[in-house]
Formats: sequence, C-alpha cells, structure tokens
Amino acid sequence: MDEAMWAFGRVSGFVSLALFTASVLLGILNRSGRPLLVLPRFSISLLHRNIALLATVFLGLHVGSLLLDSFAKLNPVDIVVPFLGSFQPFWQGLGTVALDLVLAVVVTGLLRHRIGQRSFKAVHWLSYGVWPVAMAHALGNGTDVSSGCFLLLAAASAVAVAAALLWRLSPSFLETSHARQGHLP
Repeated sequence: MDEAMWAFGRVSGFVSLALFTASVLLGILNRSGRPLLVLPRFSISLLHRNIALLATVFLGLHVGSLLLDSFAKLNPVDIVVPFLGSFQPFWQGLGTVALDLVLAVVVTGLLRHRIGQRSFKAVHWLSYGVWPVAMAHALGNGTDVSSGCFLLLAAASAVAVAAALLWRLSPSFLETSHARQGHLP
C-alpha cells in the first residue's frame, strides 16, 4: 500500500506541475487578448480557469497521498507551516509555500464577487510566484529528478514559462483593451 501511495504521490505531483505550467501559459495568453488558434478569448479564459482548478485537484491528491504514505512522513502541520518537515525541510517547505499560495488564489477566486476585482487581481499576482516555488520544490524534493520524463517536463516547462514571461514583459505584449480595439500586430 505504501508503495502505491508513494507512486501516486509522485505521479500526481508531476501532473500538477504540468497542469500549472499550462495554466500559467494560458493566463498570460488570456491577458494578451489574443485568441489561441481557433479558440476565442472567452474560451481561453475558461480553459485557463478549468486547468488551474484541475491542477489544484492534482495538488490535493499529491499532498493527500503523501500524508497517507509512511515513507513521506508528512503530518498535517507540514502542509500548512513551511520548513518544519522531517525530510529535506527546505525543499518540502517550498512545496508548503506553493500550496499556501495556491490556496490563497483559489479562495480569493471563489470570493471574487465579495472581495472585488481589484483585491482578486492583487492576490492573483501571487500566481507568478507559485510556479517557480513549485518547480524548485519538485527539483529539490522530487525523487524522480533524474528520470528522463521529469527532466523533459521540467526543461520544457521552464523554457515555455520563461518565454511567456519575456513576452509578457515585452513592448509587443498587448493588453486586452488594445486587442479588442483591433490593434494586433
């Protein structure tokens, strides 16, 4: 049973990282106001949100399965308070920080209509910090860090997110209002 939980924990973490990468890329694309192939903007927004929610589900499965695994030795405090874990506390703590940030984004997303768009967007900016913290956690704490599949995912994700962020910060990045007015290059 422990081996199954350990394997499930690793796979669910892998899937969560891949889905969060896709969510970051779609979030940046959505902000640009550009369509994706044949998908209109509203579809990109829905796809971004649904992939982020699915990534959060896999993150919950990742944490939950490792809580049930005797090898991981996680306890409920480890998933809330960073850097207290018994196994590689720094790297595990980064995972806890990423989880806490994801929870803050999810909770404010659910309360978006009550807290207002400005507050939601302010907290949503934490998403830019979640991804590199989660990647560092995976690289430092992951037991599959030397496997070809994981290295390929990590490298492809890093290149894609770096390219998207460079585009996001570039002068050619158009905000949604400009795109709606037909000012695409």
